[in-house]
Amino acid sequence: MQPYFDPLDTRFKSVTGAVQQNSALNIFVAASDSFNEAFLVTESDGGEKKTYPMEKSSGGFCVSLDTEKTGLFFYYFIIDGERYGASDSLMLVKGSLKNFQLSVYSYDYKTPAFLKGGLIYQIFPDRFCKVGEKPIRKGKIKREDWGGLPTYKNEKGEVLNNEFFGGNFDGIRSKIPYLKSLGVTAVYLNPIAEAYSSHRYDTGDYLTPDMQLGTEEELKTMLSELKKAGIKVIFDGVYNHTGADSMYFNKYGTYPSCGAYNSPLSPYLGWYYFDNYPDDYECWWGFKCLPKLNPYSSFRKFVLKEVIPKYMSLGFSGVRLDVVDEIPDEFVKDIRKTIKEADEDGAVIGEVWEDATNKIAYGVRRKYFLGEELDSVMNYPLKNAVIDFLLHADSSSFVKVAREQINNYPKASLDVLMNVLSTHDTSRIITVLGRSRVIVDKDLMREEILDEEEYEKGKNLAKIAYVLVYTVYGTPSLYYGDEAGVFGDLDPYNRLCYPWGKEDNELLEFFRKLGKIRKNEVFTAGTFRFIHTDEKIVIFERKLNNKSVVVAASRENADVKLKFSRPLTAMLAGGKKSDIHVLKSDSAEIFFE
Repeated sequence: MQPYFDPLDTRFKSVTGAVQQNSALNIFVAASDSFNEAFLVTESDGGEKKTYPMEKSSGGFCVSLDTEKTGLFFYYFIIDGERYGASDSLMLVKGSLKNFQLSVYSYDYKTPAFLKGGLIYQIFPDRFCKVGEKPIRKGKIKREDWGGLPTYKNEKGEVLNNEFFGGNFDGIRSKIPYLKSLGVTAVYLNPIAEAYSSHRYDTGDYLTPDMQLGTEEELKTMLSELKKAGIKVIFDGVYNHTGADSMYFNKYGTYPSCGAYNSPLSPYLGWYYFDNYPDDYECWWGFKCLPKLNPYSSFRKFVLKEVIPKYMSLGFSGVRLDVVDEIPDEFVKDIRKTIKEADEDGAVIGEVWEDATNKIAYGVRRKYFLGEELDSVMNYPLKNAVIDFLLHADSSSFVKVAREQINNYPKASLDVLMNVLSTHDTSRIITVLGRSRVIVDKDLMREEILDEEEYEKGKNLAKIAYVLVYTVYGTPSLYYGDEAGVFGDLDPYNRLCYPWGKEDNELLEFFRKLGKIRKNEVFTAGTFRFIHTDEKIVIFERKLNNKSVVVAASRENADVKLKFSRPLTAMLAGGKKSDIHVLKSDSAEIFFE
């Protein structure tokens, strides 16, 4: 028998995933008696290597590891002089140079209880719901045609994002019953601070809500009523850049303040990086409208002592950190401390597009999940893997990503990973899964409309996608309008107004059913394991205590008969209870015991 090791099976690694500091960790490699000796070799992220002799035991080799120090480690095995590393799916392979990953996190690391088993609903404030009229600042365009297409460029070819449809705090508040009907337990709100653009990532004044959304009192009322309804709200923290049109930079003289651009004597001068004052300054990804902030300046104290405390005092329950990989580790740690001081159960979610447990940004390994920085990240790797499965009828990427994430993340953070499919930064999921061709020219995206066949294809596959992210580990995030059938390519076309009164009601009812299913307690912290995977079918189980939920998804061209060891109830297809079910072509089902 060739040596065998699976880090997701507790028979071989006693703790699945990252390991809590000072906990016992036992490693076992199965091997036949013909093998004589084995060693476990670990390498810390800093390069320190340790070799542990493994004890020969019945059926293989075993060893116990020291987990006193937190950190990121990698390991492999030497068995009878041969190196055994990991395959892409984390199985033991002779000669592989790929290492297994092991993270050891702080003993006191906890993640927010309110996210576990919950449902996040992402709202782009200007486009969700409008109640009443709010004033609009000079230089902005007021759109009276709710539901119209936003423009990408003006007549001069400038990308300004300065069109406003009028969504506001009162509009969100008016839709609390609607959010409840979907099973929403948390809202992630894109930026609300005063800014020039409709996306508001070009902050103008951190401490003042944008007048087009409403007053501070209206914001507090909205937050209070959401909280009474059992819905907590996470704000968007943009601490890498401000707008050039801000009270801190004030390039266009909009504000009465002395901005960094106005004078070298400005109190905000040190907040920014000037190479040749005043017009040559560092900015985010080359956008001159977004001057880059210096996190080692007094700006940092301003965020920690004024901005975050104010948002939390208004009634928010956590922060999503925009481009967190461009913010230094120590700043992120300070933000976490500030959030947790205001609310012990407050959430700190990062925008990271890769595996955040081993990410290197700007030449530095980030330490997001060792216990001092993030609770969660936006789960883009899982999003991409789900899309690969549905577009190409190939489950390999989904299986690979799921196994890696279960292995790499602490269980506490795995349970609250923010599982996205559509966001304000990506194309809508129905468009991605339904379109017959990909348009790369944003000027042409304005004319991109799905025909009936494309829409039905995208809608059906999007249902499968959402079944997967609602039932896999983590917390699903529903981007406003996906449940109503909204489609669109990259921004601004992924930021259309919610189509009140014109929803796809069949799809809406599907999401309401998913929201009810999501309330099963196994989704709070249940274990995850694959029961069956092949190219076109994945079946997995979530289990907590004595409760079990089985989920199956198929991209087969024909119906598939499923035979279970006990009777299960099909929750999406009529509630039939049996040990034999038929999984239709291109569909998904959720089975309750």
